[in-house]
Amino acid sequence: MASNEFKKGIKFSFNNSIDYNDKAVVSKHILKKDNGNISLFAFDKGEGLSEHTTPFDALVYIVDGKSEITINGVSTILEANETIVMPAKVPHALKAVEKFKMVLTMIK
Repeated sequence: MASNEFKKGIKFSFNNSIDYNDKAVVSKHILKKDNGNISLFAFDKGEGLSEHTTPFDALVYIVDGKSEITINGVSTILEANETIVMPAKVPHALKAVEKFKMVLTMIK
């Protein structure tokens, strides 16, 4: 998918809708609303998001690859088709153990 916008009413595949880039994190909004959003990410191996907090719970679904997700100092390895909820106001970080793609859902 060349655009950074998903067309409504047209089927798509998470895995085929975003490409990996060398030494980068790529993201696309699937839906962006006032009450939350759903985003698709592709992380190259070794890339990640440093520790941070968010005001809302966040659901992570791994589409492809393998990620280490650390929540409040506890690390968990997630692989394709696995999911975790990162609680609001709790420090968390993500790192690509190998290239991985994920869907991030945040609802306010």
